[in-house]
Amino acid sequence: MGRLFLHLAYDGTAYNGWQVQPGLPTVQGVLQHALSLILHQPLNVVGCGRTDTGVHAADFYAHLDILDPALPPLDVLLFKLNNILPSDIVIFDIFPVPDNAHARFDAVARTYQYHVSHLKLPFRSGHYCRIFYEPDIDLMNQAAQILTQYDDFTSFAKLHTQVKTNICHLTEAHWDRVGEELVFTIRSNRFLRNMVRSVTGTLLDVGRGKLSLDGLRQIIESKDRCAAGVSMPACGLFLTKVEYPAEL
Repeated sequence: MGRLFLHLAYDGTAYNGWQVQPGLPTVQGVLQHALSLILHQPLNVVGCGRTDTGVHAADFYAHLDILDPALPPLDVLLFKLNNILPSDIVIFDIFPVPDNAHARFDAVARTYQYHVSHLKLPFRSGHYCRIFYEPDIDLMNQAAQILTQYDDFTSFAKLHTQVKTNICHLTEAHWDRVGEELVFTIRSNRFLRNMVRSVTGTLLDVGRGKLSLDGLRQIIESKDRCAAGVSMPACGLFLTKVEYPAEL
């Protein structure tokens, strides 16, 4: 069969992120175990990214290579896989791709959303972050547009990570009211580790009057993580869209 893409989603509350970690529950580990039970062979599933502990994904892709040609029809594999997987992981589709297609490196854009509310929302527990003030959404949208004028996001990157560059090309950044929540949407060709959560915390500082728009520019241009706002909790963060070239 060759290489397959899996289109999936998961609630990250119960997991220590996507990537396999010895002795800890991860989405990749649970998925690989379920596939091995069905296909009777060890498998390595490569994800489109590495979401952190507690982060959710409404749109996620992964690829795997099938060594044994005796593969059940893909609709049967999909049915069996969803029956085995826990209720907080769902596979939407499984489809063949060229052997050189890569879930992570072929992605051309990713979109994240962060959810906050000053209200206590019991039915959204674990899927938003409660804040104890009402920020100025118009001011935060002005701040979000400032972000799109820059491409070096060193000030929002987790320290001591092994990345070659902190350059990201943002194409979308805005806040919207969605029901009882405020939702921050940000789209880029790539993201640095912890970037969305630290950007969100900094924009909320603007929204509550702790940081001016000029102050935000100074933080970005300083390229100093210690100058930026706090990193928001993982529970409010969702990976909502992963984009690939049309041929995939």
